[in-house]
Amino acid sequence: MKRRLSWFSVLVIFAVVIMALLAPIIAPYPQQALGEPNPAERLQPPSWKHIMGTDHMGRDIFSRIIYGSRTSLIVGISVTFLAALIGLPVGIVAGYYGGFVDTILMRVTDIFLAFPPLLLALLISSTMGKGFGNAIIALVISWWPWYARLARSQAVSTKNLAFVEAARSSGVSNVMIMLRHIFPSSIPPVVVQGTMDMGTAILEAAALSFLGLGIQPPAPDWGLMVSEGKNYFLNYWWIPTFPGLFIFLLVMSFNLLGDLVRESVDPRLRRRFF
Repeated sequence: MKRRLSWFSVLVIFAVVIMALLAPIIAPYPQQALGEPNPAERLQPPSWKHIMGTDHMGRDIFSRIIYGSRTSLIVGISVTFLAALIGLPVGIVAGYYGGFVDTILMRVTDIFLAFPPLLLALLISSTMGKGFGNAIIALVISWWPWYARLARSQAVSTKNLAFVEAARSSGVSNVMIMLRHIFPSSIPPVVVQGTMDMGTAILEAAALSFLGLGIQPPAPDWGLMVSEGKNYFLNYWWIPTFPGLFIFLLVMSFNLLGDLVRESVDPRLRRRFF
């Protein structure tokens, strides 16, 4: 059952990627997806013409969900990649050199870790202003310390191994040792963590949009669609339900994919899992 759920998550993510890439072709009403109102058909329930109904402005919800998949994937990939890009060097340098360097870098990291990621992202977004780019920056700033801690632990456990000592005794510089030996050993756990964090990044970006600090209307975004539909939920349930369902499926799929990646790179779990 666990194997089936993991591969099901791969299919869901693959379907969302295809949906995002082919959005102009798949979406039945691309102009409405981009925000064009259609007052004549507002608040229509799901039907053959609008399979997920229409919202309070008459826009086709299915088309907006298709275009909103682009936003979710961009946020998930961008936040995890940029956070790892910042956290990896910080953690590797701190773990390799130790001492004063480690103390300074890790105390700075602890300052960021003292705040819950979403709370820190809300604070940064409200300071920088609303918008898609600012939301990504806010999430990256609140996310990179976790990768720094992970990279540091890998650097501490690797720097005294025999092959690193051999490279050091042969005259290889510290920079080259970190690039050629410490950095590659940090990649597998970071990839696993990044895969699992994509779902959380998508969820927190949706939360920012829901609170009005992320993507602004009329842009298609799942969190924004849930926010716009919350006032209509009792009488027009389909407006917030369908985008919320897609958020749930994509976040769950990335979490299950993270388990699959973790067990595939761990030799102790690989044989049992596959």
